[in-house]
Amino acid sequence: MNTMSREFLDIFENWARDYDESVAGLDPEYAAVFENYDLILNEVARHAKGKVMEFGVGTGNLSGKLRENGHQVIGVEPSGPMRDIAKDKFPQLELVDGDFLNFPKDHAPVDTVVSTYAFHHVKDEDKEKAIRKAKEVLSENGKIVIGDTMFESVKVKEETIRQAEQKGYLNLAEDLRREYYPTLNVIASALEKNDFDVTFKQMNHFVWIAIANLNK
Repeated sequence: MNTMSREFLDIFENWARDYDESVAGLDPEYAAVFENYDLILNEVARHAKGKVMEFGVGTGNLSGKLRENGHQVIGVEPSGPMRDIAKDKFPQLELVDGDFLNFPKDHAPVDTVVSTYAFHHVKDEDKEKAIRKAKEVLSENGKIVIGDTMFESVKVKEETIRQAEQKGYLNLAEDLRREYYPTLNVIASALEKNDFDVTFKQMNHFVWIAIANLNK
């Protein structure tokens, strides 16, 4: 599939083996990005209801939380190595090859669509399309919960990049420039255009959670 949400697939296929060490804070360059990681996953899982479709499963950490809370989880993940790790952790997890713009809809309807640390792989101009496609598989009173790096403004994003460079965190600075980390208003607009009411909760300097309910 040739989609924007797979543009950075090679990075994550190379990162799969070390990903869990990074989210545990063992990589100083990305420690602030993953600060409160467990709390972030718990908060996303807390807002989920019913049957859940998770985009960007990665190594399955959120999937595990969701399953602990009693949810049926359909995991959508484009990276083969990531899927393999998630499957090793949770053999009963339903996993499919897909991304935000192209994914199987056999399991629809679902009650909640969730994602953590993945939506920034979709270009800003495609984010509204991705939300629209997620809405297509939601039940009538469904919701979307997204936890990801977002910024209050372009000014805050530029200042964060400058600070990363000052600390010598050049890989982080490059990531922030290259990938499509949005401002809050971009996420709010994409959701509101698709009839969602959205609220935001900040979890660390980088990560916000968007909780969006269908406005019926």
